[in-house]
Amino acid sequence: MEERAELDSILPYLPLEIGSCGRLLWPSKVVEALEAMSKGCDHSRVKCGEVLSIAISDMRASLSLADPLAPSAPQGYALFFDELMSRADSSNWFAEDIPKLANLLLRLPFLIDVHYQNTQAYGYGLRILGPQQSGVVLLSQELIGALLACSLFCLFPVSDRALTHLPTINFDQLFARLYDRYSEKQENKVRCIVHYFQRICLQMPTGSVSFQRKLLSLGRHPLHSCVSYPDADFWTESTIPLCPFQVHSSGLIEDHGIGTLEVDFANKSLGGGALNSGCVQEEIRFMINPELIAGMLFLPSMEDNESIEIVGAERFSDYTGYASSFRFAGDYVDKRSVDFLGRRKTRIVAIDALCSPRMKQYKLKYLLRETNKAFCGFLDESKYSQYMRLFKIINSVQLNEASSLPAETNGGGSLTEELGKSDEKCCQSKDPENYIGIATGNWGCGAFGGDPELKAIIQWLAASQALRPFISYYTFGLEALQSLDQVSRWIISQKWNVGDLWNMLIQYSSQKLSGETNLGFFTWLLPSLRK
Repeated sequence: MEERAELDSILPYLPLEIGSCGRLLWPSKVVEALEAMSKGCDHSRVKCGEVLSIAISDMRASLSLADPLAPSAPQGYALFFDELMSRADSSNWFAEDIPKLANLLLRLPFLIDVHYQNTQAYGYGLRILGPQQSGVVLLSQELIGALLACSLFCLFPVSDRALTHLPTINFDQLFARLYDRYSEKQENKVRCIVHYFQRICLQMPTGSVSFQRKLLSLGRHPLHSCVSYPDADFWTESTIPLCPFQVHSSGLIEDHGIGTLEVDFANKSLGGGALNSGCVQEEIRFMINPELIAGMLFLPSMEDNESIEIVGAERFSDYTGYASSFRFAGDYVDKRSVDFLGRRKTRIVAIDALCSPRMKQYKLKYLLRETNKAFCGFLDESKYSQYMRLFKIINSVQLNEASSLPAETNGGGSLTEELGKSDEKCCQSKDPENYIGIATGNWGCGAFGGDPELKAIIQWLAASQALRPFISYYTFGLEALQSLDQVSRWIISQKWNVGDLWNMLIQYSSQKLSGETNLGFFTWLLPSLRK
């Protein structure tokens, strides 16, 4: 019954239909087209980008897809495969890869059937994970490959996606933008995607990837098992110690290595402009780890109390540059180990910051929104709940002891010390399943226009409150954060906790709003930084 409900939620967004036997299947004309392509380009005559675009249009007609492709998509396919791709690579693509992708698509109904058989006992089946609906979808890499092949051939129905706030999923805009306004970065985005297909055609990966919608409950309803959305008093009164803060002026988040939750500076809609012309942090990550794109099929846009965590996405491409200078730099062999579910130990969390917040980012409402958004992303709910139970027990014991001891003998710092011992034990053992820090950078800055100093502190507060053992911050050489290391060291030396730092941030922001200060947070906090 649960499997049926999951299938019913996703079925309108798949290019398949239910047969008389109750099984998913392709329409017969699509089967004919795919079988022809699977037999090779001499049989199907799909030997170039121009003919491929015709074959795509024919299959779409067989599926009765009402929404037209982006106007320049056919020219974009022709441009890339017939002109931009080398003759040798193009010949191999149509002779070897297209037939294998056609075969993979023919297997899609079977792969989905097996998927539901394997996941029905755990509730991890493919379904629409809508707003305020926490849950996990676990997909095999082979099924993801088949779904992304649907995107390449633009076979997904799109008419109802906007109504449910689902992002685009077909690749027609990706190729159309290549033709409409040719740019090297757009060409190199396509190169990353095509390289992914070449790799899985050479050898299909055998692991899996999980997609989780996480949320902070907006009420204390007994049916909600998740952590509640914190109010300002929660942050003001927090006595959680600040976690260690590591500053890196060079390097990339995705190169940090295992043992971190890597932050995707996300758009509200997962993937942002990845399948359009966007090419900043989130879009680049989706190009080098294309399996992330699969989440765009079934994860509607995030609300303020939500985040999306993806575990296991394999990296296939190397790259250089950023935005207009982005370039595909060849094959990348992902050597990260896998867990018991077959997921690579790559943990990525998508959190969306306020866009162009200007002065409102200093208002309490929006400081709370940003801090809670990061907290939602950084939280490991199961470990957090266990830790907070310990917190309450220790606090209760201390209160009882304090009531029976003279005030001067009551050790005021013992609560923090006891909690710190738990963290210290974990840190010393460096158990890879528990010692998971945060790897992040200038989230919500750059194109989104946030204050880099403010956002760095907000993420530190969130990581600390989420009980992460450390935060590794990549400044990407941003001049505004030159003193971040000095400031973070000074704050640590003051032995502040989360509440202490939050209250300083609130005090600063209030003065910023009222015009009492024009300084950045760092120089306001540390006058010695002023030149």
